[in-house]
Amino acid sequence: MSDPKIPRAVATELAGYFSRNGYVRQQDAKRLRTEGYEGYKKGDEVRLIAETRRELASLRRALQQAEFTPGKPFEKGKRWCQPIYGREAVSRFLRVVETRRP
Repeated sequence: MSDPKIPRAVATELAGYFSRNGYVRQQDAKRLRTEGYEGYKKGDEVRLIAETRRELASLRRALQQAEFTPGKPFEKGKRWCQPIYGREAVSRFLRVVETRRP
């Protein structure tokens, strides 16, 4: 079920980015128990990849229109990685894009 507050075109655009080369990183519960929060601070996140700075700007606008708080983008290879952090944000993002995938 998609989020009714998000325009269909925005959800479709985000689904396209995710479908092309996005991925989800999930927190390792076993490692968190073993190392504790101070030793293992990684949480859940979605990573969307933009080919250019212009595409990154478009991606960030779409995320903001969908009421996501995009993290700080970083270069990965010759591309830009745009993270979305937090378990709740990841779950909501996946719900938004699941019905809009091309």
